Amino acid sequence: MSVSSSVAVRRLVAAALAAGTLVGSAAVSASAAPGPRAERSSVAITRVQSDAPGVDGRSNRSLNGEWVEVTNSARRAVALNGWTLSDRDGNRYTFRHYRLAARSTVRVHTGIGRDTFRDLYQDRRREVWDNRSDVATLRNDRGRIVDVVSWGRPMDRDHGRTAGRGHDHGRDQGRDHGRDHDRRHDGR
Repeated sequence: MSVSSSVAVRRLVAAALAAGTLVGSAAVSASAAPGPRAERSSVAITRVQSDAPGVDGRSNRSLNGEWVEVTNSARRAVALNGWTLSDRDGNRYTFRHYRLAARSTVRVHTGIGRDTFRDLYQDRRREVWDNRSDVATLRNDRGRIVDVVSWGRPMDRDHGRTAGRGHDHGRDQGRDHGRDHDRRHDGR
């Protein structure tokens, strides 16, 4: 092979590699970018207990039996200040001055209680999560959706929360909605 053809081959190979790198990096950035509805995050909703076990007497104990678990799977802590957890009806809990440790979970209870690093309390006097069908949405401090977990079938608005709360269906067992339920997020 002559020197000029060797140089031409090297230039051709270099151009092909450069083009492949550009195409590859464009493909990676396009697939890695979160969709318009989801923010990439190591924080996710991992479990929902929408129906407190036992008889529902709207006591604080019963309200605290209703909760959502939020887990940080990263190696570093994540400040959740300004993040929100909401249901389909617009009830919203805002995290204040809370840092979720690396590889840990916090349980956000509906009722009244004293916040710790493992348990937070919304300080509500009424249920939030609908037993039959609801959606738990976690948003970051910029209002972007980080994770969504839904369960059940959407109910007719005329029957809403009142019908769901008025029946004693499944009260003894409680309803624990984990990772196996419908999820809409960035593909985790």
